[in-house]
Amino acid sequence: MKANEHDRIDQQIIEMLVNNSRASLIEIAERVGLSRVAVKNRIDALERSGVIEQYTIIINPEKVGRNVSVFFEIEVDPAHLHQVMEALVKEDAITDAYLMTGATKLHVHAVLEMNQDLERFMLDKLYTLPGIRHICSDMIVSRFKTRKGIRV
Repeated sequence: MKANEHDRIDQQIIEMLVNNSRASLIEIAERVGLSRVAVKNRIDALERSGVIEQYTIIINPEKVGRNVSVFFEIEVDPAHLHQVMEALVKEDAITDAYLMTGATKLHVHAVLEMNQDLERFMLDKLYTLPGIRHICSDMIVSRFKTRKGIRV
């Protein structure tokens, strides 16, 4: 299945799974008007084609003691870009990391427990990486919406 080759029923199935990845085949089948087996076959096809990459949950960081959420914009010398990105993605505090337009700009999200942890992360992890030109950070004050993936 190529991109954009899914029909209205596939879109309904995807929407249901995005809203609740634990929705049962029976629930989905009733909603889209197909048999459980037909829904299972469609989901399998969506997985094989890569449309569905994984099933996951969204955890509220504050409910598990992670109260500091920060976005970093990091400019890196081109020669060190991959080394810096490889080091960052290994860090448990990093939840997302992207290479942005502008060949040496990284956008990174980190979630930590306390401000002291943020300070330690910056001093011990970020500032020690080679080739860092500039770091700009913004701390999240309130979270209004979190969504993984895209809507189709």
